[in-house]
Amino acid sequence: MMGQQNETTLDIAGTWQGIRLMLPLACFTIAFGLAFGVAASHHGLAAWQAMSMSALVFAAPSQFAALELWQAPLPLLALAGTTLAIHTRHMLMGASLYPWLAPLPRRQRFAVIFLVTDSNWALALSKYHQGERNVGILLGGGIALWAAWVLGTGAGLVFGGGITHPERFGLDMIMLCFLLVIVIGNRPRAFMVLPWLAAGTSALLAYWWLPPFLHVMVGALTGGGVAVLLARYQSVKVSE
Repeated sequence: MMGQQNETTLDIAGTWQGIRLMLPLACFTIAFGLAFGVAASHHGLAAWQAMSMSALVFAAPSQFAALELWQAPLPLLALAGTTLAIHTRHMLMGASLYPWLAPLPRRQRFAVIFLVTDSNWALALSKYHQGERNVGILLGGGIALWAAWVLGTGAGLVFGGGITHPERFGLDMIMLCFLLVIVIGNRPRAFMVLPWLAAGTSALLAYWWLPPFLHVMVGALTGGGVAVLLARYQSVKVSE
């Protein structure tokens, strides 16, 4: 499906391009998945439970956090609260993607958003600011990372050993370095400075004054809210 440069598209060619661009990082994601598989087996999860979590949740930080809370009976409220606190940054990420995804049918939007991670979001948003309008870049990157995460989890469960502490090898810094390079190398647009500033300032204040993990939620909510308000203001300004 071809379209104008300013029109949102989603096709197989763009999806394959996203997969190819994300393959190098996906190789490292296998190591993270392997670490999770090993940790899950050590915490007493059955293989089907660990594989289902990786396939359906697909969120490394909350999955590792869930392992620390895994006991009988399951503390469902604590699990839900911890997951929400860790991943509220996705509200800011979703707000930044809204202008790109809005023209798609709702079913396609939710399918793409399910596969959004920090890495394919950063890469796709960088391409979007460079003029790319094919959402397949975002979708393909997510597919590559999801497949690598599930494959790594399975490998960890099968071998039962391997990388139990990825920080020993600096693997825990790979995602952070990737995101830093994307942000610095992309020369972000000026209108994103205000949401980032709002998110960073509110998160720092919450880190000092509120209970653990809430700073993530506060920063995401504040930055996402500012980003949404700015997007609406710009759309109204353009329509005038």
